[in-house]
Amino acid sequence: MSPDRAWVPHRSDERFDEFLLAAARTLPESPAVVEYVDGGTRHTTFGELAAAAERYVAALEQYGLDVGDRVMVVSDTSAEAIALLMACASRGLPFVPVSPETPAERRAAIAALAEPALCLFAAPQANTAAGEGWFGPDGIHVSAPPEPRPRRRRTVTPTDPAYIIFTSGTTGRPKGVVMSHRAVVSFYRGMLAERIVGVDDRVASTAPLQFDFSLLDIGLALGSGAAVVPVPRTLLRWPTRFLKVLRTTRATQVNGVPSIWRQALRHVPDQVAELTDLRGVLFCGEDFPLPELRLLQRLRPTARLVNCYGATESMAASFADVPNPLPGELDRLSIGSGHIGAELLLVREGAVVEETGTVGEMYLRSPALFSGYWDDAEATAAALVPDPVEPRSGDRVFRTGDLAYRGEDGELRFCGRVDSQVQIRGNRVELAEVQRRLLEFPGVAEAAAVVVTPPDRDPELAAFVVLATDAPPVEERDILAFCLRSMPSYMAPSRMRVADALPINQHGKTDQRKLLAALAGE
Repeated sequence: MSPDRAWVPHRSDERFDEFLLAAARTLPESPAVVEYVDGGTRHTTFGELAAAAERYVAALEQYGLDVGDRVMVVSDTSAEAIALLMACASRGLPFVPVSPETPAERRAAIAALAEPALCLFAAPQANTAAGEGWFGPDGIHVSAPPEPRPRRRRTVTPTDPAYIIFTSGTTGRPKGVVMSHRAVVSFYRGMLAERIVGVDDRVASTAPLQFDFSLLDIGLALGSGAAVVPVPRTLLRWPTRFLKVLRTTRATQVNGVPSIWRQALRHVPDQVAELTDLRGVLFCGEDFPLPELRLLQRLRPTARLVNCYGATESMAASFADVPNPLPGELDRLSIGSGHIGAELLLVREGAVVEETGTVGEMYLRSPALFSGYWDDAEATAAALVPDPVEPRSGDRVFRTGDLAYRGEDGELRFCGRVDSQVQIRGNRVELAEVQRRLLEFPGVAEAAAVVVTPPDRDPELAAFVVLATDAPPVEERDILAFCLRSMPSYMAPSRMRVADALPINQHGKTDQRKLLAALAGE
């Protein structure tokens, strides 16, 4: 975004909902949400979004909920859903977003942990229980209101929870990340200082509402006075339909995991080149393969590409512009060193890493850190740890579990997870390194490595590769030999499979469980 483009003024003490609706004071007639509906578009202005939020506030007040009571929202991203989230926030009711695609068993597990006072669906449901209902343009409908609840709080404070997002947990139960109003607004302020979009932009959001990436999109768009464009989940997996949504809504900015671009770049690159409104792409969550990124730059040479790094515990942590054009010798993208107002430290064996090229674990110093994991003090204490530079201060930083090293330019390069370092025959192996080597084989477009533990045998590596459309057939043994040329035998996959495609989970990432299941069936 150029410095001379209009900017939305914000107060320093805003709640989550106040930050998102700040543009309603000065731009009430500007579009806030542009939805793709039946081949056309439906616009909701900032003024209309504010009015919808007020209607939901009035509806929520009749249930006598106390500050801190949770409201589960089962919905995709829409104007109504965004208005409902803001209504909950204004009343001090932490919202718990859940995708309609979530299996009933997992939704029940989240409800058992969060104990919501209300559970609201985006459409009428059969056989609703007490405290369950649905919301729509005409309000909130609950057939059996929840039991009256005692009120113990009188006001909403910046440290109160704004929302709880449940992610996968290592123990097998969902893990709830609690974010306060102060934390999420602090992140939004740091993000907007990067000047990624402005009031005339339309930000296409491709993440499900239950993931924090969608809230990043909403905050980036509405906080900047721009419009958010929810891409329908059913169309995202079809490249021509996905691109049609972008053209029809005239999206200028597209946010999402890199894999949303893969099929379009592979099969309809000419249609990507025709996205004349597109001037920005922000990606996060996984590596963007450099050949694909170079192709995207060639197709849309004027677009600003931004590599976003972060975790649900802080929504995100850093933004780094991708060099244009990408240098030919580049092997890793920078992730920056923390957004404005935050800092990423590298720590190795308890000490801060100062030198370049040394891998360490990233610790995040930021006012945008989560409050803790819902009802899990042990996990919270393991993640929010004393500041390694000055532990006597009482300050807490977030131990990310991600590895990186500092380049000569002072910025960080992500290089895997701490917990992706596996033991193979007594040797440590980083799966990301194996995958990078597989991608160097001529004709390989995608690759994934997994650890298999056969009964009564030591763990071993298995790999799946997908060939580019124009690549000649290859023998699996040739890929294995290629790996052995640059890595010791314990790092080379003992099983190699050429697949038509890699399975993708609901996060848009490679589904490791399905890969393991495919191997188990052999």
